[in-house]
Amino acid sequence: MENVKNKLISVIGKISSNKFLLTLRDAFVLVSALPLIAGFATMVSSVFLDPTGIIFGEQGLHLGNLIAGSQAAFLETGFAHGLQTAQSVCGYFSQGTIAINGLLICVAFSYILSKRYFKKNKEPIIVSFYALAAFFICVPWSITTTVEDGSEIVLDGFMNSSFLGIQGIFSALVIAGVTVWLYNTLLNKGIKIKMPASVPPAVAKSFESLLPGTLTMAFFILVTVLCVEFTGKTLPEELLALLQEPAMAISKTGAFAFFSQFTWSLFMWFGIHPSSIWGAIFGMTWDIAANENVAGLAKNLYSTMFMNFSTIAAGTFALAPVLALLFFSKSAHAKSVSKVAIMPAVFNISEPITFGLPIILNPIYLIPFVIVQPLCFYLAVFMTKIGFIPVICNNVPWTVPPIISGILYSGTLTGGIAQLINLAVATAVYIPFVKIADRLEAKKAEQVLEKEEKKEERKKEIKEAERKGEIV
Repeated sequence: MENVKNKLISVIGKISSNKFLLTLRDAFVLVSALPLIAGFATMVSSVFLDPTGIIFGEQGLHLGNLIAGSQAAFLETGFAHGLQTAQSVCGYFSQGTIAINGLLICVAFSYILSKRYFKKNKEPIIVSFYALAAFFICVPWSITTTVEDGSEIVLDGFMNSSFLGIQGIFSALVIAGVTVWLYNTLLNKGIKIKMPASVPPAVAKSFESLLPGTLTMAFFILVTVLCVEFTGKTLPEELLALLQEPAMAISKTGAFAFFSQFTWSLFMWFGIHPSSIWGAIFGMTWDIAANENVAGLAKNLYSTMFMNFSTIAAGTFALAPVLALLFFSKSAHAKSVSKVAIMPAVFNISEPITFGLPIILNPIYLIPFVIVQPLCFYLAVFMTKIGFIPVICNNVPWTVPPIISGILYSGTLTGGIAQLINLAVATAVYIPFVKIADRLEAKKAEQVLEKEEKKEERKKEIKEAERKGEIV
């Protein structure tokens, strides 16, 4: 086991030092503060302000009934309306953070990529401007809306803002990457306007960018025209469809459950929010199954409610890594991040730990982050099939803390026990990788210390040689 652990550390170390992977990770870390703000705002809105949530709702502490006599009467009170107003205010945080996450990633990734791979370009921020321009060229500039008579109409000239957020992250990475490569390649080949030496450097740099920038934008205009002409979709829509089509092909097969649970965390590890891929697919499959269960029309085992019950609301996505770090990590950085992330994680909000540690694009945590979701999902499947827990038929907000949500989802105490088992298993899976991360960090610290000691020894040798007159 020690040999296997050492080999695993060696492989992970090589992967973690990959320049492109570091570039991707640095881009997400650079914009990570904004998703953290959105995560805290979501927690406050969903847990403390929702008039139908765990504090005031019928599936929670029933405070609404205690205040007004019934849930319906409570929702008509000024206090409930005030809570809804406060929720809408919290929603502004998401509009300025998660809603433009794709846009932020486009800017950050293009800047870091150009800075790291094309060092001759002394103004990488200019490349970010062109990447931003290319992104806006490619995003859909039409939206479909429903009018009063129920018919749908297409409005041209209105940008589909959903692609500025999580739905546009994948296309933002592709567009930014191509922009950086194409722009810098043209620039390095001398395709630029050279200004006299008397022109200020900032002005000269702007004029130098005109030709490569224009050609780069023309390329994306051509790509957009061809995409719309031959597919009827813009580039971001086509890229999103290409990700969704493999899942759609197996959505009616027995492999659908495993594939969805395996790729859910895998997409998230790459920084692509899984709901942007699976949301529409679940809407046509597992959401219908969940509605049938709630209505008492069926007893479907697989549903979005069951997925939330067994994984997300059980804390396997957020609370498990936080607990593993908090109790088993020796890293000061990891412990400080876990202390900040513990409260949001209790309410199943993962952004503080996934972006703060980060787990996103971190090769050390790839294996536990990806396998925990299907593992806990199928543990709950097993517990359902042996009759330990009933088929999940209650719809509960995913922000309800683990164990409590398990009881509410299942309507039995065994539902809470099932979530506790899943949380314990998920935490145990993370522990070996937390220790590997500690060892890698300790190894890096030793290397830094050795370098510092060698420098000090060299300084002493030089001073000794100077004292003896060997160096003048």
